[in-house]
Amino acid sequence: MIEGPHANSNFLVDLGYGDPNSFSSGFCEVVFPEFRIAPSVAAERPDQAEDGRHNGGGSRFLILRRGATGALDLYDWWNKARRGKAPKAQTIKVTLLAEDHATVVFTWYFRRARPVSLSYSPLNAMQGGVLIESIELTFDSMEMR
Repeated sequence: MIEGPHANSNFLVDLGYGDPNSFSSGFCEVVFPEFRIAPSVAAERPDQAEDGRHNGGGSRFLILRRGATGALDLYDWWNKARRGKAPKAQTIKVTLLAEDHATVVFTWYFRRARPVSLSYSPLNAMQGGVLIESIELTFDSMEMR
């Protein structure tokens, strides 16, 4: 049964460790890329265009943002990647939840995700906001269920 539109504020992020409820997975924002099909792939190889193995826009980036807590897991992942010693690429899972916070609306799976950028919001003593850390990931394919 399809319901009305869902809020975009009820979601979980699993960084590939199997625990989207861990403190370090408390992301406040997920920025999705546009999902495109290359015109030549769609025309010549519809089987590959449909399964997400190709992307018409070249590189694809998923951005995850969270309040900085002192956890170094994102830094460690990025640091290993820049030194060429990153662990195997992860499958990142983003799950949209219904308003009851228990029912899964749908889930995005980002296969073979790897960090390409790590950034932090400015430090500003005059505003006193939350320090936000952002990790930008590239990935090979995306599926939804």
